[in-house]
Amino acid sequence: MQEEAKMARLNITLPGKVARKLGNKPNKSRFIAITLEEKLQREERKKLNRLLLEGCRATSGENAKVQTDWEKTGIEE
Repeated sequence: MQEEAKMARLNITLPGKVARKLGNKPNKSRFIAITLEEKLQREERKKLNRLLLEGCRATSGENAKVQTDWEKTGIEE
């Protein structure tokens, strides 16, 4: 069975202000699920971007050395 086809029932509590904003929105469960998925994806992208930046910073010295070594080869275009 595909992961998306599996459903789980949750009993959640929302602040009254948020619950009122949902109002008469049809299929609240689907709306909440989509909203949570979008939020989780943004958080994951943010985490991956942070890790990528850390990796770039950690290897910047190596990149500079490779560039310097390459320039020493004297190859001109």
